[in-house]
Amino acid sequence: MKPIIGVMPLWDEEKDSIWMLPGYMDGIREAGGIPFIFPLTEDAGELERLLSMCQGILLTGGQDVAPEIYHETPLEGLIEGCTQRDRMERIVLKAALERELPVLGICRGIQFINAALGGTLFQDLPLQHPSEVCHRQKPPYDEPAHTVQVLPGTPLSDCLKAEEIPVNSCHHQAVKDLAPGLEAMAVSPDGLTEALWKPDCRFLWAVQWHPEFSHLRDENSRQIFKAFIASAQ
Repeated sequence: MKPIIGVMPLWDEEKDSIWMLPGYMDGIREAGGIPFIFPLTEDAGELERLLSMCQGILLTGGQDVAPEIYHETPLEGLIEGCTQRDRMERIVLKAALERELPVLGICRGIQFINAALGGTLFQDLPLQHPSEVCHRQKPPYDEPAHTVQVLPGTPLSDCLKAEEIPVNSCHHQAVKDLAPGLEAMAVSPDGLTEALWKPDCRFLWAVQWHPEFSHLRDENSRQIFKAFIASAQ
């Protein structure tokens, strides 16, 4: 049986609409899963019902994570969030961990997981962590922007069989202090956590880069999706 994967919706403020990048869905399908998009809701009963149908959860990219989640004041004019999505994903992540469902986070996903579990974020990299490393590339987004060092002895190292890999990158927030219980799996040349995992979970991985854009041409991206789906079977 192919595992069913619940995918967190993307939100378009201008169009007042949820939407989805096909790469998230295609990456899951190609790895052997069946994806479906959650509605944007904070109804805990509805979310519990939806989670009961899932064998895994994908936390997608999108708006900034609200600094209030990690007990900071937002930097004026630099934060573009979606409060409803923040509240929804707190419910989903907590319930998924309680159910021991595999969870994969991508871009905003790594940031949200870290913040929700007690870590902190850089609210704006150009202001708080200036660097020559390109963290916000221009299209095409399936091209590499920089490399990351894959830390030995981690599940990502076991999965990719590589010490360093090229990745794409499009973000202005990033993990600052890791949440208790989380460990880094990859770091950028300027010292940012680019991938993490939770050792005491069945499967909780998150990456800062975008396998949903690069999976068509990058075997490492495909392997991340495959590891996620394999854990849900």
